[in-house]
Amino acid sequence: MAKRFCPLSSRCGGCDYINERYEDELLEKYMTEEKFLSRFCHVSPILPSPEITGYRCKVQAVCGEKDGKLVTGIYRRGTHKLIPVKSCILEDERATEILAAVRTLANHYHIRAYDEDRMTGDLRHVLIRASRYYDEALVVLVASDSNLKSASDLAAALHQRLPYVKSVSIIVNREKTSMVIPDGAEEKVIYGKGYIMDRLSGLDFRISSKSFFQVNPHQAERLYTIAMNMADLREDDTVIDAYCGTGTIALIAAHVSGCRVIGVESNPEAVRDAEANARLNGLDNVSFITADASRYMKEMAKKGEHCSVLFLDPPRSGASEEFLAAAGRMAPERIVYISCNPETLGRDLRYIHRFLPYKTRGIQPVDLFPASAHIETAVFLDRY
Repeated sequence: MAKRFCPLSSRCGGCDYINERYEDELLEKYMTEEKFLSRFCHVSPILPSPEITGYRCKVQAVCGEKDGKLVTGIYRRGTHKLIPVKSCILEDERATEILAAVRTLANHYHIRAYDEDRMTGDLRHVLIRASRYYDEALVVLVASDSNLKSASDLAAALHQRLPYVKSVSIIVNREKTSMVIPDGAEEKVIYGKGYIMDRLSGLDFRISSKSFFQVNPHQAERLYTIAMNMADLREDDTVIDAYCGTGTIALIAAHVSGCRVIGVESNPEAVRDAEANARLNGLDNVSFITADASRYMKEMAKKGEHCSVLFLDPPRSGASEEFLAAAGRMAPERIVYISCNPETLGRDLRYIHRFLPYKTRGIQPVDLFPASAHIETAVFLDRY
């Protein structure tokens, strides 16, 4: 396969492998997997992404000014220097169209970019979520104030130019921070319903500005199919999906098996999304708990309750020893651990092998993020 090439790569620094052959990228990623994980089990060959460009269906663009005009782009890695970007080869082509239209309309309506040093101006970021299955997109204008001038006119004009833009909203960020959406930020929908729909593994998902949804849905579907095959779910199983987020894994497990599934998540907004998606798909065999997963499983174990299958998909920092110990007390027959960080995954597997009666039976890396160094891995463990 020929090399990909991006003319901005030397200035942007946003990609790790963009100017390398995809085969070489996969080899380096596989070597990383083997470095941290081969001591536990054979590492299967990494599953490549069928799309290595244009796959990102979530885009966050920074706003700035150049020659008196609003521009969008990305901060150069490790800096707050804005690199204007008209087209990124990793992003869904609809994001390119939307950002071009936003720039044109913002300049037409005299909407200024926010200056984080002077704390002046209007528009800080533009967030885009695009649905692959339903050809819909939502746009979030992250602004310094809720009274973004001409915002409603811009939203109407954006939909008129690009009819697949089904929702436009404003999120207010008044903080002196580079964080795109601060915790608890207020949101005002100015066009549409505030969400779009997408489909994954035979289920519909409602996606809002703050919902978690994998940026590469085609590969995510492969990852979750592997996870379900590893779990070998049966109708009489009781399943816990820890760190469940908006419930993607829990919902798929409930859909494919008919078994009882419990999703546990500490973020109440994510739980509300998960419950809405369960209702949307008519799944009454899944429930969601707003709780810390470690504490929840400790309490269940104290009551003498157990689960037969445990899914966990923690953040990059991995699972805590407290969580893993609590998981051991729940005594699941099978564990499927999905990780986005092979280093912390290796650390957690060392703990499990040392202190818990489980053995790793399968390790399957999946490339969800071509051109970046990130790797997703599904690991299967069973109790001996």
